[in-house]
Amino acid sequence: MKYVDEFRDAHMARGLVTQLHAAAAALPRPVRIMEICGGHTVAICRNGLHAVLPDNVRLVSGPGCPVCVTPSSLIDAAIWLAQQPGVQVFTFGDMLRVPGSTTTLAQVNEHTHSVQMIYSPLQVVQYAGDHPDQRCVLLGVGFETTAPMLAAAVAQAAERTLPNFFYVSAGKMTPPVMRALLQDAGVALDAFIAPGHVTTVIGAAAYQFIADEYHKPCVVAGFEVCDILDALVRIVRQLARREQRVEIEYTRSVTHAGNLKAQALLAQVFMPCATAWRGLGVIPHSGYALQPAYARYDAHKAFALPVVEEIEPAGCRCGEVLRGVCLPYECGLFGKGCTPTRPVGPCMVSSEGSCGAYFRFGVQP
Repeated sequence: MKYVDEFRDAHMARGLVTQLHAAAAALPRPVRIMEICGGHTVAICRNGLHAVLPDNVRLVSGPGCPVCVTPSSLIDAAIWLAQQPGVQVFTFGDMLRVPGSTTTLAQVNEHTHSVQMIYSPLQVVQYAGDHPDQRCVLLGVGFETTAPMLAAAVAQAAERTLPNFFYVSAGKMTPPVMRALLQDAGVALDAFIAPGHVTTVIGAAAYQFIADEYHKPCVVAGFEVCDILDALVRIVRQLARREQRVEIEYTRSVTHAGNLKAQALLAQVFMPCATAWRGLGVIPHSGYALQPAYARYDAHKAFALPVVEEIEPAGCRCGEVLRGVCLPYECGLFGKGCTPTRPVGPCMVSSEGSCGAYFRFGVQP
């Protein structure tokens, strides 16, 4: 934390903006750069970075909000669980207000008192141990940043041989969705800003395929204004020089190898699986399934969760926003029928959702 002020320095930021415009002058055509992370989207909007971009550089948000990419069918399954006798559902805060097909977990909880917000997955293990008469279900939503904590909770429940702990696999992996976006002709991206916290776990080497196979730049960035501007300068310089590399701007936290201990824990508890993403469909090898040794904790099997049809709210364009083909204010509901106090789609609900960030910080065309 002692270095944070350096990356918020206004003089440094102005210098980086100057460098960005100078680099952009050498671009042969306009470019589209995606910040894959919701935390980056919030930082970009909060600091007004859209307003200082060169005319030929456009930033688009991606599917980097774990709440936003969770399909409504999974939310409906969690709602069904919360309505079963003797069941307590545990989730992170933003999930409470995300609409399912007819209601939210928060609204169900008003009647059932069976949904609890957590700050750490280990709270669920403790609660299950203290309340053996209740079946405790952890809704495992999150990207690679959250996944080691979720894995630790499952492993600890197994160590304690808790018979009343269950897990809903809803985690997502970042590199596979980046590959899916690059394969989507309708998205048309030129480069990625990759998330610093995710990459602290998985390592920057996880993105090497972006440069090697798709010939696009990728820069891992921190979350301060100068971090993001520095990443943009690096990307635009690569594009102007027709280079393709994976760079680490966020060197104070990220390495190419990543956190090997966290990776080992993930491999112990989880294995890759195909999973559904809101707006992007089913993406191979992009989810976390429980390893066979932990299969007894799989809530899908233990409760025979119903298969629910995927239903999107009428007029909501969250799926297109998550693909980067629609900016939040291009949705007809934005700021009218859909606001943070009365959200229609998840991108307006979450603290990292693109629509919520654009609305709160007044980002307009």
